[in-house]
Amino acid sequence: MAISAADVMKLRKATGAGMMDCKNALTEAEGDFNRAVEIIRERGKLVASKRSDREASEGATLAKTSADGKFGAIVVVNCETDFVAKNEGFVALTQSFLDVAVENKPADLDALKALTLDGRTLADHVTEQTGVIGEKIDLSYYGCINAASVVAYIHPGNQLATLVGFNQENVDTQVAKDVAMQVAAMNPVAVDKDFVSQEVIEKELEIAKEKFRQEGKPEAMLDKIAQGALTKFFKENTLLNQAFVKDNKVSVQEYLNSSSKGLTATGFIRFTLGE
Repeated sequence: MAISAADVMKLRKATGAGMMDCKNALTEAEGDFNRAVEIIRERGKLVASKRSDREASEGATLAKTSADGKFGAIVVVNCETDFVAKNEGFVALTQSFLDVAVENKPADLDALKALTLDGRTLADHVTEQTGVIGEKIDLSYYGCINAASVVAYIHPGNQLATLVGFNQENVDTQVAKDVAMQVAAMNPVAVDKDFVSQEVIEKELEIAKEKFRQEGKPEAMLDKIAQGALTKFFKENTLLNQAFVKDNKVSVQEYLNSSSKGLTATGFIRFTLGE
């Protein structure tokens, strides 16, 4: 039977599959649109199965906040090649997943994958797009923050994104963005020293003691010297104590206080592909 161009375009719009794939599916389905959709989805599952052991290390990392500014999310979708990662359709796919996350505020990645978009779960969309694109696609990461104010930052190239939560509402837009960019640039380990895990503290103390031991410092002095090194570590690696990148004469906390008394960061998330 003859397959019209209009039917092919309708199927392509519904599935995102290529023109020839849509035409072939409609031909196989003898013009039955719903069956053609199922054929394309079944092929997507087959391709996904065949490519399940492939490495998907490229992708897009996007962040967004809710309309009220009190919730933010980061979503990462991986693919195999940089070519696909930069494709507008792939970035749009990642954005659609992020929109679902911000609207529904799921508890974790599994909950996000179970949410629906256009009547299908995000997990099903991932499988289908694997068939359409021909590469392994993976919705690999989801993180979120709830706070009085949340700011999102996406570094150009869609490889790095950050979220920062603050304890006050209506934080100055530029101030919030500056802190989000600070997180992107300086990669702090925690908001403040009180948020650094005991495991990290013990590791840093041991590294410091071994360093000074190798330098010949007396064993009896190592604990005290290591505590000094730990203080330096907190200053350089915790967000609020770091020197502000735009003015290294003040700390990030001092910069926040200069904008609004008592303003501070309550948490942050930083995700980058390739690290």
